[in-house]
Order: sequence, then structure tokens, then C-alpha cells
Amino acid sequence: MEKENQNKKLEQLDSLSTSNENEKLTTNQGLKINNNQDSLKAGDRGPTLLEDFILREKITHFDHERIPERIVHARGSGAHGVFKLTKSLEKYTKARFLSELGKETPVFVRFSTVAGSRGSTDLARDVRGFAIKFYTEEGNYDLVANNMPVFFIQDAIKFPDLVHAVKPEPDNEIPQAASAHDTFWDFISLMPESMHMIMWLMSDRAIPRSFRMMEGFGVHSFKFINEEGEAHFVKFHLKPKLGVHSVAWDEAQKISGVDPDFHRRDLWEAIENGAFPEWDLGVQIVPEEDEHKFDFDLLDPTKIIPEEEVPVELVGTLTLNKNPDNFFAETEQIAFHPGHLVPGIDFSNDPLLQGRLFSYTDTQLSRLGSPNFHEIPINRSISTVHNNQRDGHMRQQIVKGKVSYEPNSIGNGCPFQAMMQEGGFASHQEKVSGSKVRERSKSFVDHYSQAKLFYNSQSTPEKMHLQNALIFELSKVTIPEIRERMVGQLAFIDMFLAWRVAEKLGLEVKKLDWPNQSLPADSNIIELQSEEREPHTKISEALSMQNTVKDTIKSRKIGFIMGNGADAEAITTLKNKLEEAGAVVEIIAPSLAPVKTNDGTVFIPKHSLTSTASVCFDALYIASGESSVQELLIPENKHLVLHFINEAYKHCKAIYFGAETDMLYKSSNVSLRKHEDPAIINIRENNPDDQFIDAISKHRVWDLELERNTHA
Repeated sequence: MEKENQNKKLEQLDSLSTSNENEKLTTNQGLKINNNQDSLKAGDRGPTLLEDFILREKITHFDHERIPERIVHARGSGAHGVFKLTKSLEKYTKARFLSELGKETPVFVRFSTVAGSRGSTDLARDVRGFAIKFYTEEGNYDLVANNMPVFFIQDAIKFPDLVHAVKPEPDNEIPQAASAHDTFWDFISLMPESMHMIMWLMSDRAIPRSFRMMEGFGVHSFKFINEEGEAHFVKFHLKPKLGVHSVAWDEAQKISGVDPDFHRRDLWEAIENGAFPEWDLGVQIVPEEDEHKFDFDLLDPTKIIPEEEVPVELVGTLTLNKNPDNFFAETEQIAFHPGHLVPGIDFSNDPLLQGRLFSYTDTQLSRLGSPNFHEIPINRSISTVHNNQRDGHMRQQIVKGKVSYEPNSIGNGCPFQAMMQEGGFASHQEKVSGSKVRERSKSFVDHYSQAKLFYNSQSTPEKMHLQNALIFELSKVTIPEIRERMVGQLAFIDMFLAWRVAEKLGLEVKKLDWPNQSLPADSNIIELQSEEREPHTKISEALSMQNTVKDTIKSRKIGFIMGNGADAEAITTLKNKLEEAGAVVEIIAPSLAPVKTNDGTVFIPKHSLTSTASVCFDALYIASGESSVQELLIPENKHLVLHFINEAYKHCKAIYFGAETDMLYKSSNVSLRKHEDPAIINIRENNPDDQFIDAISKHRVWDLELERNTHA
């Protein structure tokens, strides 16, 4: 019974899917095709004939294969799964999928980058989308989330400006999927409200290790409504079971060259291997009467509720357990909308959210070409749709009868309106009054305190990465005034941060005096000038990735570098231990030829030294065996192996040197360290296999960057 709804959704998709296996080639009308190699011509060297309906159909369909890509979130990857409620929220909401303990709800989740096109890299420094469609019995509910809990702007009217600024510049269409250019930082330097989000974007959160290792946030304050009609504000959180982990910026750039599909591939392979990604769904709940008790406005999308002030209550588990059968039909055509609600969930008056409620439907009409986009299989509700909406481009549902209006008597009044107790949706009754004004609430004015909170909460390595990100980005800005304004903005957050960035840009630190700046005539900055004040919560441990889960190696990718004659027993023993702990082992050899070990066991390499790089792995094992090491020390191999080792060491990863690998160890940068590195494992240590597993589970030893003065 628990699996019934997920099976129902998958069966719904299966009923409309097909396989070409063992089938004859046909036209779209079902006519079997005898020759798919040649068009119909007047003689074998003559002109092609207009009557070739098979050619016309094939070419016409090909010419129309592409639909407009999403303006934002164009590059994505998705999977099917299930959400299981482990703690009832019946006290707060009448939404059944959140109130019936143990209930399982089928989902489809789409992850994405924001700024780049469909063909851009997965590893761009960017926000990541985390959109979830819950196929509930009461209708589809969409939680259109991001991997960062705040946003750049406070009002939706600025969204087109933000996107235009971050997209490639219109005169030359450069750069792709990058914020490091003049127009973006020009906009940001004039928008103090963006500074909290900039701290997140310049942090390691902007380059996750995997979709499976990043958090999700609903960003806005929504409302829960219970059976008594009582309202509570709610913020949604998704916390990955594997912890929140990132790659270094230097790694991200290299991965983009070696495997720009790194995140897509990672998600796909994890699910195919049965390492199903999991997240805990959590909520922060605030009674309606406590709306104004904070030193920020709950309706401000540039603010978080610190977990120290309102703890996140974990209520369920989201598991992704099935890859799509067809990327376009499912991942590309799925249509999310924050306005897809179920009874028990409602909107707040967040002005950014209010604008999104219009924008998403308008976008789907343009991108999917019809108001019937809800009939595309991936978008269909598991409950049958009954209404009087008719016709339109590519209508699929066939509704019987002559009535398509309401009220009616001919159709006995059907379909009827549903009473609230029957699951009918009713908006929360909220008193609203006020004059029509185009202005920002004074409670939205503080733009710096939570930016300070985020920065102060980072570990020292995280702060260093954030500083270096700002230096990199602003070094790409060609207009000196923009760089100066940004340093002036940073001075309101942290003077050392501002000084560090200014030093590398050749600037002095000068706090901006907004009223005296030369600003556009329509700028809101003077009216929105922020006070400098300390946040109520000065440090929040939840904001630092240093405090995330570091006790598992599930689905981590470990590279075994080996040559012929490697020690089969050592390799097999370690490989089994790693795989039992959930890791994935991939063999790297000088070539893709089979590797024969010292006892005759043969391993088939997945990679050669020239077809991959250390940045694609979480840790390295240099296999034991004198013959293997000698092959790796051949000049044409040695520099490649040492590059693997040195680069992994630079990025603070675990490296395990097997027996008889001293020559490689001594030739590498690892041997130059002044202090012990807990991520470097030597076969002569006690329980080296277990130490290796423990080092991988810690993700990285980021603190060693400070000692090495490595700016990754």
C-alpha cells in the first residue's frame, strides 16, 4: 500500500512509453518503412521528389525537435523518487502528505545550474536549483527550491534586471555560465540587498561536490494551514544524508575540461549503482503571532531564520531511486511552479514569491507551447483531472459529454465544487489593507547584518576560499569604478575581507557613503541605505560546511592507480573494504589494456592516465607491488602519476601509498610537507586501510591549505 502511489505514477509513465527493441521501423502514422537510407529521387542521380512523405516527415520533425530552453535553470538533471513522512505535521498543516505518518509520496526532482545555457558546464560557480514535484493524492505540489536559502533581490520587479546582468553580455555573448564580468558586478555593486547572497555565491556552496551533497531551501516563507484554519509560517530545508561537501575552485575549472557533465554523471551513476541519494526534509515553523519578533522581516527573501533561533525539525526522508527513461520527455519537459499547491500550504506576502506566481505559468506557455503542458506525462497528476477547460494546442485528454461550463443542469451540475472537508482548496483568510504604493517596507532595509553572520560563521579555510573567489571574480571586471564600489560594499561586512580583496585589486578600502555616490536617477540605494548593526545571532554553526556529516564514504569515488604486477591481495582486500562501506572503486592504469597482477588476476581499467584526472576522484590509492611501481616510474608514466598525486595533495584529498611505492612518494610534493598530514596514509602505519577509509569520510583536510599557502 505504501508503494502504491509511486507505482501508480511510474505505471502512468510506462503506459505512455515504448521500446524500439525487436520492432520494425515505422513512420509517425505507423507505416512500416522499407528503406531508411535513401530519399525518393527521379533516377539515382536525379532530384529528390516532393512526394517523398517519409523524408518530409522525418526532416520536419527533426527541424522542430528543440523547444526554447529555460531562461534560467536551463542546464539540469533529474530523477524519480519517493518522499516518506516520518513525523506528522498534522498540528500545523492539513496537507495529507505531511500529516499522515508513514505516507509515501512519489516525486520527481530536477537539479540545475541557473545562469548557463543547456550546453554549459556543471561546475560553474552558480546557484543550484533543487525543484521537487510531489505527486500527492490531492494534486501536484511543487517545492521550487535552491541550494542557497536566500536570494539576490527582495522584489520580483528586479528579477529581469538580475538575470540580464548575470547572463552573457549582449554585445558579444560573453561569458557563458559565469558571473565574473562587468555587467553582473555593476548591478551587484549598486544593490546592497544582494550582499548576503553574494557571500553564499562566493562561498564553497556555489561549487558542490555533487547534487547528492548539497542542501535545498525553499527560500521564501510559506504558510502552513491546519484543519482549524490556523496559520504558521514555514521555511523548508533539505539536508543531505551524505553531508554538505564542495570541490575547490581550481578543481571545478579542471573538471569542466575533463568532464563537464560531472554532476549529471554522478547522479545517474549513483542511482544506477543502487546508492540512492537521500535527504531529510526539515521545517522551521513560526506561529503567525510571532511574525514580528525577529530582527529581520520573515517576508524578506534575502534573510534566513538562524537555526539557533528556530531549530529545523526533521519530518521525512526524500529518496531518489530511479533515473528517467528519456531525458527530454521527463527532465526537460517537467514544469515546476511555486503556485502548484495542495490544501494546507499557502503563500506569504513575500514580494519576490508573489512575482514568481505569475512568471512560472507565463514561462511554461512560452517554452512548452500550450496551456496543456500539464498533460505531458511527467507533469500529470496521479489524480484524474476534472474541469471545464477545453481544447488548446496538443490537447490529449478526451472528455466525454456536451457540457463544458459551470453551473449547468444538462450535466447534472458536474463536475461539482469540492467542500473544504472534501479536500477543496481555500486560500488562508488574511486581513489585508493599505494604500497602493510603490515602495519597500522599512523592515527590509538591513542588508548587511546577515551577510556578516554568514561570513563570521565560516571556518578559516572557507573564509579563504570566499576571499579568493571575490578576488578572481572582481579581477575579471574591467571598469575600476565597479571594483571600487564592491570593495566599499565589502567593508560593511568585514574590514579584513575588504582589505584582502582590495590588496589584490590594487585598491584602498573606502566604505561607501551612499548619499554622496554618483548613482542612476532611479536607484533605490539612498532610500534603502542600511544601518551597520550586529545580527542577533553572531555565529551560526549550521552555516559552515565544516560542521556537516563526515562519517560516511558512501558513493565516494576512489581511484586505484596500478600497473602490471600489482599486489592482487592488497588491492582486493582494500577494494572489498571500500565497496562494503559504499564507495566506488575505479581502476586507473597507464593504458586501457587489461592489468595483470602478481597472482594472475586481471583487472580491466576504466581509465588511462591520460583520459582522466585526480579532480574526478575523492581519493587515490597507489597500488602495492614492485613491478607495478616500476611500470609507473617509466618516464612516459611517471610525470602523469606524479601529477595525479600532487594535484590530489594540493586539493587536500586522502592518498594511500601502498607497499614499495616509496620512490613515487619521495618524488612527489607530499614528501615535502613540514607537518603530518592525516590524509596521507602509508602502508607501514597501523591499520592503514581503516585510516584511509576514515580520511575519505572527512572529505578533505582543508586546514592544510593554510600551511601550504595554496590558494585553490
